[in-house]
Amino acid sequence: MRKEVPENEIAVIKQQIETEGFHKIEQDLDSVSLFLREMLENLHEDSVAEVLSAINKDEEVLSKTRVSEDKLVQALSILFQLMNLVEENSAAQYRRKVENRLGASFIRGSWAETFTKWQKQGLSEDQIAAILPHVLVNPVLTAHPTEAKRISILELHRELYLLLVKKENVIWSETEKKVIDETIHALLERWWRSGEVYLEKPDVSSERSSVLHYFTRVFPEALKLSDERLKYTWRAFGFDQKKLQEPEQFPTILLGSWVGGDRDGHPYVTADVTRETLMEHRMAALDLIEGQLVELTTKMSFSDNRNEVPQNLLDRIDGMKDALGKAGQKAVDRNPHEPWRQFLNLCLVKLVNTRKERDRGSEALYVSAAELQDDLRFLRESLLELGADLIVDTFLFPVERQVKAFGFHLARLDIRQNSAFHDKAVEQMLAFASSNDTDFANWDEEKRIAFLTEELKSNRPFVVSGASVGPEANQVLDCFRTVKNHIEKYGSDGIGSLIVSMTRGVSDLLTVYLFMREVGLLDSGLQVVPLFETIEDLDQSPAILDRYLAHPAVRLLELPTGLFQEVMLGYSDSNKDGGIVASRWNIYKAERVLTEVANKHGVKLRFFHGIGGTISRGGGKYHRFLDSMPMGSFSGEIKLTVQGETIAQQFANLVNANYNLEMLLSGSALQTGYYLYPPEQKPYPFEALDMLTKLSLDYYQKMIKHPDFIKFYSESTPIDVLEQSKIGSRPARRTGRRSLADLRAIPWVFSWNQSRYNLTAWYGVGYGLKTMQKEHPDLYRQLQENAHKWPFLRYTLIHIETGLLNADTGLMTSYAALVQNEQVRHEFLDRILNEHKESIQQVASLLGDQTQSRRVSLLENINRRKRPLFSLHHLQVNKLREWRMVKEEERQTEKGNALLQKLLVITTAISGGVKNTG
Repeated sequence: MRKEVPENEIAVIKQQIETEGFHKIEQDLDSVSLFLREMLENLHEDSVAEVLSAINKDEEVLSKTRVSEDKLVQALSILFQLMNLVEENSAAQYRRKVENRLGASFIRGSWAETFTKWQKQGLSEDQIAAILPHVLVNPVLTAHPTEAKRISILELHRELYLLLVKKENVIWSETEKKVIDETIHALLERWWRSGEVYLEKPDVSSERSSVLHYFTRVFPEALKLSDERLKYTWRAFGFDQKKLQEPEQFPTILLGSWVGGDRDGHPYVTADVTRETLMEHRMAALDLIEGQLVELTTKMSFSDNRNEVPQNLLDRIDGMKDALGKAGQKAVDRNPHEPWRQFLNLCLVKLVNTRKERDRGSEALYVSAAELQDDLRFLRESLLELGADLIVDTFLFPVERQVKAFGFHLARLDIRQNSAFHDKAVEQMLAFASSNDTDFANWDEEKRIAFLTEELKSNRPFVVSGASVGPEANQVLDCFRTVKNHIEKYGSDGIGSLIVSMTRGVSDLLTVYLFMREVGLLDSGLQVVPLFETIEDLDQSPAILDRYLAHPAVRLLELPTGLFQEVMLGYSDSNKDGGIVASRWNIYKAERVLTEVANKHGVKLRFFHGIGGTISRGGGKYHRFLDSMPMGSFSGEIKLTVQGETIAQQFANLVNANYNLEMLLSGSALQTGYYLYPPEQKPYPFEALDMLTKLSLDYYQKMIKHPDFIKFYSESTPIDVLEQSKIGSRPARRTGRRSLADLRAIPWVFSWNQSRYNLTAWYGVGYGLKTMQKEHPDLYRQLQENAHKWPFLRYTLIHIETGLLNADTGLMTSYAALVQNEQVRHEFLDRILNEHKESIQQVASLLGDQTQSRRVSLLENINRRKRPLFSLHHLQVNKLREWRMVKEEERQTEKGNALLQKLLVITTAISGGVKNTG
């Protein structure tokens, strides 16, 4: 896994590969830009093509050329997306070159790197083999409103990416190259003639279709490739192949979804939508597995004339044939003298019966995916008895892995609702039962817990089935009845967790048990999961979990199902609440202390990380994210969200999807190794982080609590445009009130990124570090000494620096000019600019070296986009000013709508340029 390269040459080779990568990006970008300009010229859009050609060379080109603003914005939007595709392809080529010249162990986040670390840690082959089956990763796809591009455009991106990769192959003739070029031109014309943004908000059904694409077309192949790389790494390290050949010996991957289950502030996710989603998942899973079995059947044409057939296989075929009647006989007759194929034909008949729900309860169908897994395991043993080990490994193993991962449910649907919504539902139930005191939301915590504890001792429901109680109660109970009906019919594999957002106390969790009792779900074994989101809630989370795990209802009903508890940690709201440092550090501390609480109760924790695509919301490379976790807090299982635009960025193309999945699996395995075989704990400067958190939090909250802050924020960012956007089915605010507390964290981050403040990724850091340097020099020195030693601190500082470098002080000033009150404008802008300058200096001082030498790739990326983005930002500022004036006049609605549409397109173009939304 590592080439024989002298140590003193490694850095030189890395530099060579990186330089080649930069050259490749420039060459490929020149090529695709030429394609774009040629397409425009073919459509007689010469002026737009001229601007694209000159925009990086002549800042005055826009004033010199008469060009349609709409067409220029669309052209720049396409150009940015092409840049992203080129960079994605270049990154894949970079990894290939590193593997070929230096070895796979030099690829960050790879299985080879993880195995190398295990060897350095002194772990044996058997210890490593013991780690792998302990690992369970559960990516959960969500449809948060951060994907600003239409699904049809995302599909077009994938087509174009494959063509660009295809074009690189040297085998093509001149004629074949010409055909590829013409196809690229045609794709670009399709793109040009299509709209970039949603004209109407997508419904949940269209969002569901989008995630189903990834579940059925991307993850199956990505899992197969990741498994192959793990096998190859295992063998390359000289380990015994028999210790890693069965599906049970590999890490487990489960998929999850919030689309159709997350109803927190989402009025369009009804019980009917949840029922439809569960059934769509099931049908898609059965179709996927059926396709896998059909393909496998074609590979099993082994003749009984050439191979000795085990008697138990013949007996099994006879039994299945009899149970399936005429269809079974037909399946056997289809392939005479090919018993392994006959067996799979019979499995397919059972699977078709399962999909069509024929003869439920008989042996003619599969009651669960576990029964199909048993049949495939039987087939495996039969083939191994034959000595067909390679056949098993190459053809059967991938199908076994698919069945284990996707089952008959495809993905587990989480059910999420806000604790305040649940409170209203309980109040309506109390009123329905003629209670004297129905003000449940305002009861103190002790009274709430006492009431719920007493209620859970009885099986008597509040509500008679079918009765109408009130809007919130009806919605909640209908949802739980839908879940119950699905479980009774198909089992619980398709149901994920019951998540309570804004969990403030144990009573918020016990309330869910009350709803489950109402519909008869208490014995389902479903996990009730707290979501700790704000800084205060994270601080209180250990005490809440401690009391919750000790509650008799939890000990009786939930924990015996597996002695593990899932806890969700929110990155978005904690960041909005307290800034980047306070968010990250409070989550880190919560992980440590929550793990101690779980250990006290004899329970393992599965952390569910609610991360987003941006730095402010926990985004970043998986291996670095996992490496930054507290040592020993990762018990082997992890769940994490993949939100909005991040889904396409990480999983749209197979090569990239494979790499991201490998990073997630190998990084999780590495952390599991630390849990099972703890290395010596290193002392880290926790006190210094506590101080930095306190200082940065106070400074951050001083700004957002200023009475004029909302005015500055509302006028200096395009938040009012984002609230009108059509990029997701969910509203931007939970209740519709215009307050910072009610604004969702995602549009909050989105708006700061659009206006290039990137405030949520760094504000408060400079002040905190500067104050520590003056008033607490010993603690500051500890941060300096550990900036590269402590993975958490390094990860956090690098992310903060990335946010700082992506911010643009010139553009901040331009957006601040939209603030009408001059005093408010100067007060906040001066504060922000000073803090940005101080933060850059302080972070650079901690990380050491010159920023230009440390962040070459990032700075190249920023400079590549700078001038085209400059044009778009200034256009957005001008259109914002014009649109707001029209709105104030409360007339010319048609003009206002036209301006809004222009702003939405500009927003999408800028998102592509800065490579993120919220």
